[in-house]
Amino acid sequence: MDENQTIDQDRIIKINIEEEMKSSYIDYSMSVIVARALPDVRDGFKPVHRRILYGMRDIGNTSSNPYKKCARVVGEVLGKYHPHGDSSVYGALVRLAQDWNMRYTLVDGQGNFGSVDGDSAAAMRYTECRLEKIGEYVMDDLDKDTVDMVPNFDETLLEPTVMPTKIPNLLVNGGNGIAVGMATNMPTHNLSEVIDGCCAYIDNEEINTEELMQYIQAPDFPTGGYIYGLQGVKDAYETGRGRVVMRAKAEIESDENQDKIIITEIPYGVNKQQLIEYIADLVKEGKLEGISNANDESGRQGMRIVIDVKRDANANVLLNKLFKMTALQSSFSVNNIALVKGRPRLLTLKDCIKYFVEHRHDVTIRRTKFELKKAEERAHILEGMIIASDNIDEVVQIIKASRTPALARTNLEQRFNLDELQSQAIVDMRLSQITGLKVEELHAQFDELQQRIAYLTSILTDDNLCKKVMKDELNELKEKFGDERRTKIIPAEHEFNAEDFYPNDPVVITVSHLGYIKRTPLSEFREQARGGVGSKGVRHREQDFTEFIYPATMHQTMLFFTKKGRCYWLKCYNIPEGTKDSKGRAIQNLLNIEPDDGLNAILRLRGLDDEEFVNSHNVVFATKNGTIKKTSLEAYSRPRANGVIAINIAEGDEVVDVRLTNGKNEIIMANKNGRAVRFNEETVRAMGRTATGVRGMKLDGDDDQVVGMIVVNDAETENVMVVSETGYGKRSSVEDYRVTNRGGKGVKTLNITEKTGRVVAIKNVNDDNDLMIINKSGITIRLAVSEVRVMGRATQGVRLINLSKKNDVIASVCKVMSSELEAAAEEESRSEFDKAQEELDNTTTSNETSAETTPENTQEASE
Repeated sequence: MDENQTIDQDRIIKINIEEEMKSSYIDYSMSVIVARALPDVRDGFKPVHRRILYGMRDIGNTSSNPYKKCARVVGEVLGKYHPHGDSSVYGALVRLAQDWNMRYTLVDGQGNFGSVDGDSAAAMRYTECRLEKIGEYVMDDLDKDTVDMVPNFDETLLEPTVMPTKIPNLLVNGGNGIAVGMATNMPTHNLSEVIDGCCAYIDNEEINTEELMQYIQAPDFPTGGYIYGLQGVKDAYETGRGRVVMRAKAEIESDENQDKIIITEIPYGVNKQQLIEYIADLVKEGKLEGISNANDESGRQGMRIVIDVKRDANANVLLNKLFKMTALQSSFSVNNIALVKGRPRLLTLKDCIKYFVEHRHDVTIRRTKFELKKAEERAHILEGMIIASDNIDEVVQIIKASRTPALARTNLEQRFNLDELQSQAIVDMRLSQITGLKVEELHAQFDELQQRIAYLTSILTDDNLCKKVMKDELNELKEKFGDERRTKIIPAEHEFNAEDFYPNDPVVITVSHLGYIKRTPLSEFREQARGGVGSKGVRHREQDFTEFIYPATMHQTMLFFTKKGRCYWLKCYNIPEGTKDSKGRAIQNLLNIEPDDGLNAILRLRGLDDEEFVNSHNVVFATKNGTIKKTSLEAYSRPRANGVIAINIAEGDEVVDVRLTNGKNEIIMANKNGRAVRFNEETVRAMGRTATGVRGMKLDGDDDQVVGMIVVNDAETENVMVVSETGYGKRSSVEDYRVTNRGGKGVKTLNITEKTGRVVAIKNVNDDNDLMIINKSGITIRLAVSEVRVMGRATQGVRLINLSKKNDVIASVCKVMSSELEAAAEEESRSEFDKAQEELDNTTTSNETSAETTPENTQEASE
């Protein structure tokens, strides 16, 4: 017993477990890298793909033959070449037939091979397959000693180490795989473009990436869509790594009732069904408003996803949100790792083309040598047969006189100086071959073979001819299988100006107290006489009312300032359109405003790209507690998605007004108790964007506060209009307000009585302006300023609007250009084409059509 234990112990070899783990894991990882997960740079295949195609070719499962069961193909591959699981082979076979994964499918599948919705393929016993024609070109010339063959797993058969492919498959169909410690993710490309790039490299091996991109513009995905920006593509082509941004192809269809977003192409690799479900989840969770329904209407005509947009939502803004929040905009992380001479390498675009061209050169040379050898062997035999035909009587006599075929061959060899192959061919000749016609054919074949031998020899000796052969074969493939790009390229975001899609019409931007915003065409508001009860305006939910009204044009940039002192940016055309009586959209869906913050002021600008303008103008803030601050507009000229700090607000204070000045304006601030102070802008020094500011006006007690601020542009033509909370108002001359130092209490601007209520607004106006007044119950009135006479500074004014409801008060006041000026400006701005068309159709133009609101007639410098 002890002796047996000693023997067993002698057989146990003690090893270091750390070293064993390292060694075993390295062996495993190298096996995964080289023999499983990474494609070869030459043919773009992993071993499983190579074996599937080779197995299909073996059993004659080609494009010209009937389909065969996939189970038979999988069994063939498993039994002969690929000693792994059947699911791995069938999975790879299925992917080769999926036209949403492969840019050019190599297998022609019949049956259920899955879908872009993520559905899996049917079991292999139900589906059938055969090679695509292009898949056969991958194995063209395989029997001509073009590639090395190695024994299979049981060394009973031979299989190719690489395919002699004429297709630059690695670039054309891409590939992905996860190995140990590394992974590959290569995009698909257009065959025509890649072939053009390969030909360009063959002509000039010193070609650089930028020159190659003239031929290969960007990846071309089988699902179409758009590539958004080329910087990531360039990085990938130059370094082997990059991020390609992809967008779905989406269009907005409008009808009388609502807009619809129609998606017909999605980014590569996106699951359509999961995309629709995710959009539905966002809507249910309240993260995405404005969508009433999302349907998948895809069918035989192609992909079609229909997203119904609610009437009060802006389809363009909603589409941008979908791009931002869903996989409608995705990125493809390029990681070009492939096996080069058995070693993984990170490859640039030029590297991929270089190694493919080198492989094609090697295949061409080996094929030429093979064909040359066969041609020389045939010519050698033909030479002996021609000798025999020229001396046929003597040959017949020698064969006839010989006792055995072997003796006949020996006698022929001695008589005509032939070798064994030639003498055997002569002995095997049929009698029909000695006819005159056959003899002529022998001579013609020999001459043709001599020319073929000379041509093949020149390919081997003349490098330029060899390159020409390679290019001709590539161009032949391009003619047979080349097609147009499916993925369109958008070079860069700034090259597409969204303003081109919107007319620069005048609009009214309204913001409610609870933060609902909309834009309404200015022509919807008709002028009424002073003292009217107004027309029904915005329908709000309970306890909400319109707080801000601003005239603007579609192309203007709106700067939104919150009571907490933050600044946000938005183009007018990105504000959802609504009718005069609609409530609008929650501004939190458009801007990243904090829940406990709210808008208090808006500036309208033509644009922020005019360097001279932004450096010569200032943004002036007025706060509830009487603080004033001036900062250069340039500090607010760089939009950020999350906004920026516009002013540092003290505790208990908030922004009440923001104005744009030119550096030499005069400012008038007014408070609730009917006082106003006028001072020069120059008395307020310029400060940084995050500064707090200085005192602008002294308040009358704790219950007082600043209600607004105006900037005086022209004291001779402008008047000061003040409006009280019960609908009284008046306009006074600017000169009635004497210039004082900032920080004072100011002078009386409205005689406050119980009938007038306290001051709610101050505006600078002239006879060309209209006033738009909205009360908290939603009643809107538009009246001409010219109907309100200029009166003394200390009077109580005249009634501007009759409040029909008890305890109703004025909520907001805004000035716009008069409707007469709008109609005149519209008449001048119509094109000659429109006039001619109107004369032809005998139509008339409505006087309610409004004109473009210009910076001058909206007094942007002061508003």
